[in-house]
Amino acid sequence: MNTDNIQVQMRKGVLEFCILSIISKNESYASDIIGSLKDAKILVVEGTLYPLLTRLKNDDLLKYNWEESKSGPPRKYYQLTTKGEAVLKEMNKTWKELAYAVEKITK
Repeated sequence: MNTDNIQVQMRKGVLEFCILSIISKNESYASDIIGSLKDAKILVVEGTLYPLLTRLKNDDLLKYNWEESKSGPPRKYYQLTTKGEAVLKEMNKTWKELAYAVEKITK
């Protein structure tokens, strides 16, 4: 069994949760999101992030606004919608329950 593949699959399962959590703290530009994920050792590339952000927006969990940039073209800054806040709250609850259960089983 390939351990790299195991890590990738487990991380994919929590990527949406992590992205919504990052955006809930501050409206975020895609590069900020990637930086926060990398700081947490969750490696993701733009080719993965942008389709996910689009899907979350299409699901009405995110909205964005354009802001002028001093160093290039305008940037999209993402924010949670009311629905996104509710989904994140449910994800937090589910995560805590799952983490407790996994910890109990693996101890």
